[in-house]
Amino acid sequence: MKIILTVLLTCCSIQLAGESSQQGGKMDIWFDGSNNIDCDIQQVKQSLENLGEHYVAIVGLMPGLSSVELVDQGPDYVTIKTNEGYMKRTQIALRINGESVVVEFDEEYKAGSMITTRSHFSESFTPTTSGIEYRLVISNLTAPGFMGFFYRNFGSSNTGNAFLNSYKTYYEGNKP
Repeated sequence: MKIILTVLLTCCSIQLAGESSQQGGKMDIWFDGSNNIDCDIQQVKQSLENLGEHYVAIVGLMPGLSSVELVDQGPDYVTIKTNEGYMKRTQIALRINGESVVVEFDEEYKAGSMITTRSHFSESFTPTTSGIEYRLVISNLTAPGFMGFFYRNFGSSNTGNAFLNSYKTYYEGNKP
């Protein structure tokens, strides 16, 4: 009986610790990482001219995705279908500050009927002496339910690093 009670208390503590870092089910910063990419800022700017093609190419390099296709796009949104579900990126805003580029958007990702996540992405591309520094911040993540609990608490590193690697592979493999 003591063992069962200990296990239940431990599980509740883990649940509460995960929830205490959230406000209203949203996590302030879920992932914050960066990497260096051997390319130039013009290559980034050119890629971002067609958001649909850009995001299909980047998402297509994510591990576990065997099919990625553009469903719809507009001046500030993109909808992509993957073998896992639908990804909708809305309120896409590009800001060019001198030579740096900042992209922000909201994302809703429905992976079948198992999980729906919502989050905010902020991407910055800053020239360095050896290429660009790409920084990704994913914030305000919501992922309700049982599967969402595991995603919120254990998925940030895998997801964030997969995006960092996809950008590096894309830009370094598509040099002019």
